[in-house]
Amino acid sequence: MSVRSAEVRLVKAGATKIRYPAELLLDDGTHVVVRAPWAAPGVRDFGFVRFEPGDVFTEHYWRDRWYAVKEVRTGSGVLKGWYCDIARPAVVDGGEVVVEDLDLDLWVSADGRTVLRLDEDEFAESGLADRDPRAADAAVRALDELELLARRGSFSDLLG
Repeated sequence: MSVRSAEVRLVKAGATKIRYPAELLLDDGTHVVVRAPWAAPGVRDFGFVRFEPGDVFTEHYWRDRWYAVKEVRTGSGVLKGWYCDIARPAVVDGGEVVVEDLDLDLWVSADGRTVLRLDEDEFAESGLADRDPRAADAAVRALDELELLARRGSFSDLLG
């Protein structure tokens, strides 16, 4: 069986923020799943979680949902939790998955006890509500939906 590859490109404010190779695990026409190692250089310590070399991200993107969910595990397979990017629906063109980040994020710890809404200040400062009120509304609704799923304990059901 051959490994299918993809490239993920995260766009923010019209510019490519990061681009990285990934293994394509699923594309059913709506839901796209890729797996990739931690793509940024070095360690990123958020205080509530550390992303570091060796971590593996299984990333779920949808063509019809305003978020992406990234399951984060250590290199040895221990679940750290889920990092959720609020983003416009993914665009898949050939082997490239393009996602436009809308600043809002949600963190859900592996045990489900910690659910954190992140970067609401950045979202407010982005001006999206003025430039594209429908997108801003969709982004806030997506964050609310993910938070509700996480707090009900049914978050992992979202990923299938």
